[in-house]
Amino acid sequence: MKALLSEIDAQAPLYSDFCVQTVFFGGGTPSLLTEGQTAAVLERLYQRFSFVPGKEREITLEANPGTLTAEKLRSWRASGVNRLSIGLQSAHDDELKALGRIHTWREFLSGYEAARQAGFSNLNIDLMSALPGQSVESWMDTLKKTADLGPEHISAYSLIIEEGTPFFDWYGTEEDAGAERTEPDTETGAAEAAGHPLPSDRKPLPTEEEDRLMYERTGEFLKERGYERYEISNYARPGYACRHNLAYWERTDYAGFGLGAASLRENVRWSNTSDMAEYLAHAGGPGENPEIRKERMRLGRQEQMEEFMFLGLRKTKGVSAETFRRLFGEELEEVYGEPVGRLIREGLLVRCRREDGELFFRLTDRGIDVSNYALAMFLF
Repeated sequence: MKALLSEIDAQAPLYSDFCVQTVFFGGGTPSLLTEGQTAAVLERLYQRFSFVPGKEREITLEANPGTLTAEKLRSWRASGVNRLSIGLQSAHDDELKALGRIHTWREFLSGYEAARQAGFSNLNIDLMSALPGQSVESWMDTLKKTADLGPEHISAYSLIIEEGTPFFDWYGTEEDAGAERTEPDTETGAAEAAGHPLPSDRKPLPTEEEDRLMYERTGEFLKERGYERYEISNYARPGYACRHNLAYWERTDYAGFGLGAASLRENVRWSNTSDMAEYLAHAGGPGENPEIRKERMRLGRQEQMEEFMFLGLRKTKGVSAETFRRLFGEELEEVYGEPVGRLIREGLLVRCRREDGELFFRLTDRGIDVSNYALAMFLF
C-alpha cells in the first residue's frame, strides 16, 4: 500500500492534463483491502488528479462475494465507489466448488442484498460458462437467477484453460480440453508431476457444442430480459454500459498503478513489473521510472490501426469509417479492403449506416461466434 501511494504521488505530474472520468480497482481481489486502504487510495487519487464532477464519475471495484461485509460496502460507497463488479460465476455450489471459489450462492445473495442496502445502484455480476460438470440447463438456471435479481450489468465469459493453473494440468491445452469434453482422460501422471494431483471427483468439461449453445442462448435470454449486448461478452441495461471498459476498446489513454498494472499514453503501452520485490524497491521513482515500467512499446501507425480494428470490433456497434479516416488520414476500406470483403462474403461482417448517415462496420451474430477468427484478419 505504501509503495502504491508513492507511485501515485510520483507519477501524477505526468498526467497533469488528465481529467479523470473513471477509476477501476481490478483483480486479483481488491475487495480484500480494508476499508481504510481503499479509502486511502481514492483520497490520494482525488488529491493528485483532476476529476469530472462526482455525479459524472464511474468508480468500479471488483469484489469476491466471499469478502463482502456491510462495513466495507458502506465505506466504499462513502469513499466514492459507485459501481461494484461481483464475481458470482455460478449459482450452483457444486460448480463454484469445482472452480475453487470461497463463496456459495447463498453467501452471494447476502452480499448482493447488502450492496443494495449500502446504496449501490450500479452492479455488475460476472458469470462463467463451460465449467466442469456444467450443463446447458444449469447454465440457463444461473442466468435466470442472476437476471431475476435485476443487476444493471452482466458479464458472461466462457472458461479459458490457462497455463500455470491446476485446470491446465488436469485438462491439458485448450485443444486437449476440447477433445476431453467428449471423452475425459483419467490419466493423472502429468498433473501429479506438476504438483496438482487430479481430484478423484473431477467432472468433464462441456462439449464444444454445449459451450456454443450456452453462448447463443445467453444473448437470446438476456435480450428478452432487457439487457443489450454492447460487447462480445458484456450486457447492460440502457445507460449502464461500463464506461471504463469502453475506454479500453476505444483506445482512450489510461494510467495504471500497482503491481502488474497496464497503461496507454499517447500510443505508448507499458506494464508495471509483476515482481513484488522490484515494485516495492522502485515504485516511488519519478518520471518514466524504467525500474518498474516493463514491456514498453511505442505503437506505430500500423499497430494503431490494428488495435482500432480488433478492439473496436469487440463492440457490437462496431467501428466508424469516419473515425478511422480522421485518425489515420485514409479510408478504412482502402487499408482493409481484402479482410473486410472476405468477412462480408462469409457473412461475418456487415456495413451499416446510422440514422445520421455515418458508416460503421460491425460483426454479425455469426461473426461474434467466431470472433477470434474474424478479428485476426486485421493483423498484418
